[in-house]
Amino acid sequence: MPTAAGDPEATRRPVIGVLALQGDVREHMAALTASDVEARTVRGTVELDTVDGLVVPGGESTTISRLATLFGLMEPLRERIAEGLPVYGSCAGLIMLADKILDPRSGQETFGGLDMIVRRNAFGRQNESFEAAVDVKGVAGGPVAGVFIRAPWVESVGAEVEILAEHGGHIVAVRRGPVLATSFHPELTGDPRVHGLFAGMVRERIRTGPR
Repeated sequence: MPTAAGDPEATRRPVIGVLALQGDVREHMAALTASDVEARTVRGTVELDTVDGLVVPGGESTTISRLATLFGLMEPLRERIAEGLPVYGSCAGLIMLADKILDPRSGQETFGGLDMIVRRNAFGRQNESFEAAVDVKGVAGGPVAGVFIRAPWVESVGAEVEILAEHGGHIVAVRRGPVLATSFHPELTGDPRVHGLFAGMVRERIRTGPR
C-alpha cells in the first residue's frame, strides 16, 4: 500500500542492513552512512526483520551460500526478496542474487531475485584484479570507479532485468525493480554514489510500498 501523504513513515530515515556473514562489511557500512541512511549489520532473522533494505557484500559466494544456510537465512531472505525487499549485491553479492549460475560449485545456492545467468570469476583471478571507470545508468556525475576483484559478469538477462552498465563488452550492473547488482566493488573507492542510488530505491519502496 502507498504511504499516505503526511505520514511520517514516508519521510523517515531508511534502515539498510549489510549481510555480515563474510566480505567487506565495514566498507559498505561507511558508504551507506555517507548516503544518509541508518546502516546496521544483519546476521540473523531477527535483524533481517528490522531493515528496509539489504546489501549483500563481496567475498566468496560459496561461503556466503554456506553460511546463510547455516544461520537459517537462506529461505527467509528468498521470501523477503520475493516480497519486494530492496537488495543490492556487489561482486559475490551479484552472484547471490542471480537465479542461475553458469558454473556453480557443488551444493552452491543463491537467494535469487534477478532473472539472469552469471559466470563466476569471469574477469580473472585475484592477481588480475583491476579498477576501471564505469558509466552506470541512474548515477549522475560521470563514471564511477569500479574495482573488479575476481569479478563475475552477467552472461544474459531476462526481459524484466535492466542493464545499467557494461565493461569490455560484458554486463556488469543490472536492476530489476528494487533489486540492484554490480560486478564491481564501488564501496572500496570512497565514492558513495552507487549506494546513494540504492538508498533512493529504498526510500521509494518506503514511500510507495510493495507493488
